[in-house]
Amino acid sequence: MRSVRARAAIGATLVVAVALVGAGLAVLLVLRGNLIDQTDLQAEVAAREAAGQLATGTPYEDVELDDAEDHPVQAVDEDGRVVLASEGLRAISGTESRRVAPEPPASPAPGEDDDDDAADDGGGPGRGEVSSDSPAFSDGTATVDRATADYRFAAVEATTPDGVTLTVYAGAPLAAEQEAVKTVRGAMLTGLPVLLVVVAGVTWLVTRRALRPVEGIRREMAAITASEDLARRVPEPGSRDEIAALARTTNETLTVLEASVERQRRFVADASHELRSPIASLRTQLEVAEAHPDLLDLPGAVADTVRLQALAADLLLLARLDAGEKPGGGTVELGALVREEVSQRTGDRIAVAVEVPEGGAFEVNGSRGQLARVIGNLLDNAQRHADTVVAVSVAADGRGVRVEVRDDGAGVPEDERERIFERFVRLDDARSRDDGGAGLGLAIARDVAARHGGTLGVHRAPEGGAAFRLRLPRPS
Repeated sequence: MRSVRARAAIGATLVVAVALVGAGLAVLLVLRGNLIDQTDLQAEVAAREAAGQLATGTPYEDVELDDAEDHPVQAVDEDGRVVLASEGLRAISGTESRRVAPEPPASPAPGEDDDDDAADDGGGPGRGEVSSDSPAFSDGTATVDRATADYRFAAVEATTPDGVTLTVYAGAPLAAEQEAVKTVRGAMLTGLPVLLVVVAGVTWLVTRRALRPVEGIRREMAAITASEDLARRVPEPGSRDEIAALARTTNETLTVLEASVERQRRFVADASHELRSPIASLRTQLEVAEAHPDLLDLPGAVADTVRLQALAADLLLLARLDAGEKPGGGTVELGALVREEVSQRTGDRIAVAVEVPEGGAFEVNGSRGQLARVIGNLLDNAQRHADTVVAVSVAADGRGVRVEVRDDGAGVPEDERERIFERFVRLDDARSRDDGGAGLGLAIARDVAARHGGTLGVHRAPEGGAAFRLRLPRPS
């Protein structure tokens, strides 16, 4: 079952079915309980009415009973003999005795005078009593004339004036309770399938309507995949729900993907262009040397080879960074790293001034090789543009460390301060590639800084040139 609409409709239907069945059973139980309580009350009233007459000494045959069909009555003495039964009662179950015909009492019935006892006691019989305890209830059947029905019996104890303890059973019919429960159950069984069909249909329609924008998004994404046109965007519904958020996120993803693909294409094109020049120059020199060995420009060939090697290393590093390579987990002391990098730059045209406080702890987490590459690229850039001054400083910066490389050159125009970090960008287009590089140094430096959780930006230096500020967080 792959359709979301079908799963939602079936799921909602099952949930509603379980809820309705549970609620229906609860309603039936409550209804039956209430009706049983009413039936118990009727049976108790009938039983206490008959027991009250017996307690006052009314003879068994003179006890007034309700219609047997409404309230069948049976009285049983301590020995289990039936002493009283409703007229027309043919069979009974659910009471102490299944007999329905009164049996002759073993002692004088209530109301009959015993001359000897009366003489001995000096008077007639006293008054009996009806037990005030809650009656016991039981289910049973009774056949009155030829009709058999279910009854709820109440058992009440009564003591006659002669001291005879009787148990009076009186029943109340369960026909009304059974009919009510049957009617309600039938209505539920009839309405439940109809209601479930309605729930399933409504859920299907609502889900279909809710998922219609998703289908539009899917179709557009399929079209984008087929056409490879990343400039297209999926439709965004006017609602402010999760589907609208999905559409917006999808479009944002397409925008980032388009920019990434465009950047990759431009990178490949620029890399091909940058590689073509040193390779062509080196090939020309080698071909000339092959034809005229005496004309071989060995220093030029070496310079082109070095330039080609550096460019290949830059491209390889950028490829690793783009692939998400994470820096190592080691600790780097930036003050010592800066001093080491400057000490190795013996061939720079301008001496680098190093400003690192003595005894300072400027440790950061990351790759020593990549951070050294960042500092080297920043120093190369400063040497390329400085007139007389190149300086590098290391200082604490809040919870991080700041490395700043300054020069006294022309600086970077404010509107170009972000563009210079793009790949293969050289602001001075007239500058030769040999002097200006391939335009990858600053791009590599910013990417490495970002991989280390830091930032790299450019500002105006006090000397009038550019000040590149690298900020890196301290170890947590």
